Amino acid sequence: MKIPVSIERMPKVELHQHLDGSIPPAVTWKIMKEYGLNPVDSLAEMKKLLQLQPEEEGSLLSYLDKFHYPMWITQFYENISRVAEAVGAAAAKQGVRTFELRYAPIIHVYAGLTVRQAIRSVLAGLNKVRAKYGVRTGLIIIAMRHHGPHVAKILAKAAISEAQYLHGRTGVVGFDLAGAERGNPPGLFQPSYEIARRGGLGLTAHAGEDEGPHYVWQAIDELGCIRIGHGCSAVRDKALLRRMAKDKILVECAPTSNYQTGAVAKGERHPIFTFLEHGIPVAICTDNTTVSRTSHNQESALFVKELGVREIRRIHRCAESHSFIDETRVTRKA
Repeated sequence: MKIPVSIERMPKVELHQHLDGSIPPAVTWKIMKEYGLNPVDSLAEMKKLLQLQPEEEGSLLSYLDKFHYPMWITQFYENISRVAEAVGAAAAKQGVRTFELRYAPIIHVYAGLTVRQAIRSVLAGLNKVRAKYGVRTGLIIIAMRHHGPHVAKILAKAAISEAQYLHGRTGVVGFDLAGAERGNPPGLFQPSYEIARRGGLGLTAHAGEDEGPHYVWQAIDELGCIRIGHGCSAVRDKALLRRMAKDKILVECAPTSNYQTGAVAKGERHPIFTFLEHGIPVAICTDNTTVSRTSHNQESALFVKELGVREIRRIHRCAESHSFIDETRVTRKA
């Protein structure tokens, strides 16, 4: 895809990008080689394991399977910090000026790190990005659905301990719920979200990606989310669209990822247009730059023909106002 210069130069806002699925393949390959952990003999072969292939598209579980190999190397503080810096640097070079990275620390403690150390490791990398590129950075902590509500509460408490407003540097700014939706309704995780809310964190959740609009309703009404990750199925519920427009619930849209996971059928108009038509704020996001074989410029360029450069610029400005990063905060939200 040819990227217009106007898109390349445009200041961008990234509100939904995962660490594990965005590590540049060359970085993963280099670290694997250093540890003698490379499962294949070349970077080209490694890319096939890290990036979703065309024949694998259409399933959320196939998409999530691509997170397997990065976990081999992201179990050590130095490695996690190193890849976080690499992901942030890549975003900065794409014109991202407000950057929220999300991460599930519980799957990075198998070599002995504590949950809080696993969180600090990412923050160390993001602080380097902030210092070097002048990017506003923040971390969103993810609770994985399949780990259950009790682990989610532990993560919420750990996230608060590294909240941005407690430190004079990059910190945790939000709390998220991710993983396979089916059989894991958002409402089960209400206690952890109440902890996160009382701790002053911004609330978002993956909902409506692989389940119906009732999961989006739960995320809003039972979890108190003011942003929704993907939310594709919401377009099937007119009452829900009106509610999201009324309360200005921002949808973190990741177009390429949505088609690859089957959240949006091939050839179907992306829900972002319906959200915009109903006055619902949106953000143009990458989700996972490596797994999806995409970039921040590419995702914005997807909509140039239909929306125009001016509207894309407006979307990014609006998304910035919905960012959980607030460097002026010094007190906890009660």
